[in-house]
Amino acid sequence: MRYFSIMSMLRTVIEIDENLCNGCERCILGCPEGAIQMVHGKAKLVNTMYCDGLGACVGECSQNAIKTIEREAAPYNERLVIANISEKGDAAVKQHLEHLQKHGQLEYLAEAQEYLAKSCLTHWPVQLHLINPQAAHFRDSDFLLCADCVGYAVGDFHQKFLKGKTVGIACPKLDQGKEIYIEKIRALVNESRIRTLTVMLMQVPCCRGLLLLAQQGVASAGRQIPIKAVTVGIKGQVLAEEWLT
Repeated sequence: MRYFSIMSMLRTVIEIDENLCNGCERCILGCPEGAIQMVHGKAKLVNTMYCDGLGACVGECSQNAIKTIEREAAPYNERLVIANISEKGDAAVKQHLEHLQKHGQLEYLAEAQEYLAKSCLTHWPVQLHLINPQAAHFRDSDFLLCADCVGYAVGDFHQKFLKGKTVGIACPKLDQGKEIYIEKIRALVNESRIRTLTVMLMQVPCCRGLLLLAQQGVASAGRQIPIKAVTVGIKGQVLAEEWLT
């Protein structure tokens, strides 16, 4: 495993000539690490730790405004890159991994894959009957209420949906004592003051009951918070995402 220092080092990074840049944004599409952004209509290298120095963006620039140079810069940081591009979605992550493989960056590829597989679970237990709504970790959190099957269906569940959230799991078809679930959600809203409630369910009729339980719990709390419904297909694909309140 490679560990990175925040100290600078002499290495290759890109350099962008603002006077030549016409703001076409082609370099952004050609940068699998997300190191370039548009600032006031000009392409900017926003963080040298995102730049691997291979210059994939150079050939995308029709104005010859980008070149690679050797200078003092912060070390490339694969973990920061993955964290950055993960917010852009699956396609951006896939493009980056393919870029690493194409250029033989196998150590970085292994590190990226390890990072993506890392658990984002921050508390235990997670079954809705077992959680304590007054537990400190729920305070002011974004809560994810998840049907049992979702975590098995969605391949990047931890990084894409669980990261940064607290979680409870339940099955609206098989679980007993569903009125307790309504009370737990009410307590999470009123006492732990959760900020948002995301409900993830499978594309099967019985799963809609989990969303109904969530809505009943919030309604009984008397405190309105945003509720988001995410519907997942049996192959793990996200079919719909919708903010309901």
